[in-house]
Amino acid sequence: MFSIIKAIDCLNEWFGRLVAPLIAIMTVVVIYDIVLSYVVGRPSDWAFDITTMLFGAHFMLLTAYGLRHHAHVEVDVVKRLLSRRGRALLDLLGYAIFFVPFIIMFISYSWTFFARSWSRGESTYGVVSIPVYPIKAVLVIAGVLILLQAIAIVLRAIHELASGESPTEGAA
Repeated sequence: MFSIIKAIDCLNEWFGRLVAPLIAIMTVVVIYDIVLSYVVGRPSDWAFDITTMLFGAHFMLLTAYGLRHHAHVEVDVVKRLLSRRGRALLDLLGYAIFFVPFIIMFISYSWTFFARSWSRGESTYGVVSIPVYPIKAVLVIAGVLILLQAIAIVLRAIHELASGESPTEGAA
């Protein structure tokens, strides 16, 4: 069980550290668009579409990383009142009953959106036609990473309930 938890944590840690710095590229594109707007009098035809899609992809791809580092919204007011076993039980129930089924549904719908977009060669409108299916593929990838991290959280909660001690979480 520890090896599965560690592998999932490692994957999301590595992927998050790979994707996080890409915000610098998006910043450069936004600055380029702003400068072009002031110099030429109008923004570029492609920069807005690109930055919108990249910001969405960046947010989605870092969701599992955020979940791994507990940087997500929880009802901490209630959780802090519980014992460690109570928190583990709440995590187990919350993730197993609500979160995991929702993410599986999200992956299923995302796959449908991606497949339809791919088969139609969907792209943005305008002079520069940017393909949309890579961004829809990001939804599927992010969904799988989030599901894996939820599985790691559920396994930690099961271990906590079974043994009374929490497995190591590495850098978290």
